[in-house]
Amino acid sequence: QIRRIGELGLKVNMSEMDVRISKLPASADDELKSAAQTQIYQDILSAALSEPSFDGIWLWGFADRHTWVKNFYYDDAPLIFDEKYQRKESYVGVQNALKTLCPGGRVGEMMGGESAQCFLEQDVDENGNAWGEGWMQPETKEDGNGEKIGDSTKEGQPDWLLPDTN
Repeated sequence: QIRRIGELGLKVNMSEMDVRISKLPASADDELKSAAQTQIYQDILSAALSEPSFDGIWLWGFADRHTWVKNFYYDDAPLIFDEKYQRKESYVGVQNALKTLCPGGRVGEMMGGESAQCFLEQDVDENGNAWGEGWMQPETKEDGNGEKIGDSTKEGQPDWLLPDTN
């Protein structure tokens, strides 16, 4: 999408980025959640940095201690510094992404090393593994009545469309 918008002569900024991890499957331990969050931060930023029209990124805060997610949704740790303002692995992911400041960079280094990297134009690595295969959750499905099953985003609706519970 960044490339497509750039072809229109526009600059692209990402704003309010955070990576929520608490809703990953219960079988995911803290190490897997951290690796998933790190890879998402690193790969999205690396991909963006490979596009000439990309102009900047802003995170939705910097420390989990003051994340907006806890006030609006659920307990989570979506940012690159923890509750005690210490760097998390995702900080290193952002740092590694900044080291890819060149067109044609490669992503996927965190989950699988050099052999699992893929070019930014591909969604799979040379072994046929999809990006995020180690931690990605399946898409939400609908039952026979059009209701979403397993939707962790409050029934798939924005907050302003949810019924008032007061």
